[in-house]
Amino acid sequence: MKILFLCVANSARSQMAEGLARHLLGQGAEIISAGSAPTKPNPYAIEAMKDRGIDITTHTSKSVASLDAAAFDYVITLCAEEICPWLPGKTRRLHWPIDDPAGADPALTPADFRARFAAARNEIEARIEAFRREAAGFKVT
Repeated sequence: MKILFLCVANSARSQMAEGLARHLLGQGAEIISAGSAPTKPNPYAIEAMKDRGIDITTHTSKSVASLDAAAFDYVITLCAEEICPWLPGKTRRLHWPIDDPAGADPALTPADFRARFAAARNEIEARIEAFRREAAGFKVT
């Protein structure tokens, strides 16, 4: 099974989803993340994943333009308030609207960001667990 997680910057939600899916779905799935305007993995995303024992420090942000959507069984978009990339083709699409934890509010403290990233990580993790239970024919190895 091939799964592509998408958001805009490929810096937070999709990076955490990639790390969590690799961890939770095991060797039976090929997992990639990308964005329509990629930047770099957010340090708070890296920290939130480290709290789960998952290392995403080697992840890089990738452009969705460099990928063939038809090569994936599932394309899962994670955008909430912004416009998510859309890929044509016959792949199965799921939309998991998750608020961007990297909001630009200057009043947010580092503790606020840590809490926001942990909440986003937890929501993504719950959705991947539900996906694993519901995905037809998927075997965890």
